[in-house]
Amino acid sequence: MDLPALLAAPAFLWTLEALWVAGVTLWLLSDRRSPAATLAWIMVLAWLPGVGVPVYLLLGPRRLRRRHGRRALARRLAEPLRAGLEAAEARVAPERRGLIALARSLDALPPQTARSLALFTDGDATFDAMVADIGAARDHVHLELYIFEPDASGARVRDALIERARAGVAVRLLVDAAGSAGLTDRFLAPLRAAGGEVARFNPAFGRFGAARLFNFRSHRKVLVVDGQVGFTGGVNVSDDHSRRARGRAAWRDTQLRLEGNAVHGLQVTFLEDWTFCTGRGVPGGEAGRARWFPVGPQGPETVQILASGPDQAVPALAPFLHAALGAAQRRAWLTSPYFVPDEPLQAALAAAARRGVDVRLLLPRRTDSRLVDAAALTYLDALADAGVRVAHHGPPMIHAKTAVFDDDLALVGTANLDARSLKLNFEVTAVVYGGPLPGRLAALFEADLAHATPRRDRERASPWHRRLLGSAARLLASQL
Repeated sequence: MDLPALLAAPAFLWTLEALWVAGVTLWLLSDRRSPAATLAWIMVLAWLPGVGVPVYLLLGPRRLRRRHGRRALARRLAEPLRAGLEAAEARVAPERRGLIALARSLDALPPQTARSLALFTDGDATFDAMVADIGAARDHVHLELYIFEPDASGARVRDALIERARAGVAVRLLVDAAGSAGLTDRFLAPLRAAGGEVARFNPAFGRFGAARLFNFRSHRKVLVVDGQVGFTGGVNVSDDHSRRARGRAAWRDTQLRLEGNAVHGLQVTFLEDWTFCTGRGVPGGEAGRARWFPVGPQGPETVQILASGPDQAVPALAPFLHAALGAAQRRAWLTSPYFVPDEPLQAALAAAARRGVDVRLLLPRRTDSRLVDAAALTYLDALADAGVRVAHHGPPMIHAKTAVFDDDLALVGTANLDARSLKLNFEVTAVVYGGPLPGRLAALFEADLAHATPRRDRERASPWHRRLLGSAARLLASQL
């Protein structure tokens, strides 16, 4: 190669690099991330493209653009239910109606009434109730789960679904492809043979480009029976929740059973996910509306179902939590198995405590993730300085995802207090306005405190290697 060619080669490579950096920068600027995140991704993609591009394709996307037609289908099915919703909202205390308006602006249906609400505090009681309600189904059973294990608990629920499918009931099972990776076709074959339908949420290689979106998971736990009985909460179908299988090591969890028209919000959530995953949808029209959303008698409880996920312009749960913390006057008691808050949630917790609100966090002493445990400790000193009280539960591990604000607002759902649940996962929460359930949930919180120890140690006083591990784990906070 002659001298001019040698001199030109580096210039050509630098030109390519400049064009690459400019293209990457314009691409990331259009995504409107935080300045720190944008600069970090620019540096990684510009100077380490071989590593950065695969990582970005897996972890970088923050929105799952689901087909609007599929989402609109379930909304249209539920539209005629508007009658009577104003009456349910009128029951709510005036100071809480701003939260209802916020939830509605974030794509939630208005609150509806429930004839009864029941709390279950362990997996076995939850499975007993689920199997009983599945066995009583006359028209349809819709079940969506993050984790469905092929163990004794899983076989029991599967067999209940099989029995109903053989009886001619429409059975639809939707499981997350990552959370239920161990659920084999062999285990599901009897259900399919009986006429049940099975789908997996967002499989890695299900369609072109799916690997890029695999980071988005459905963490929801939803059971709907005949459109009038529903369950949601933290309980997966797994022996991890069963004392019969695990003894004292079984996780402590909370599940809510609803009966009445408030179940319609869970039905909409399931149908949106089902149509997204299968593309088949469900029969619509007047017959479909009567089938999926039967209108029963009004009940004494008022419940709003808040679905949250990366297909929304603003995932709904985070702003709702911030607003509830900002409106709290007396107490804010929150339980979460995984605690890796983003800055806005950390600030909202601290601000409420500094206003004099009794802010308490009930967290596990140890989870099933050492990384999460290490990262969580790095947030607690600052919260303690603001007046937030933290207690560590267990063993066994507490897996409940609940919150109580003052005496008239309660949340039971599937979301953890971490960035993954608040931004990346599909989650669902039952928001209960007034009635006896907030008091029952507060009493349950106090009962759990009897198996917990107040945190008094400071992370800053721990050995240097633990602090280093925590700082390193915190770098992954957006994915934990």
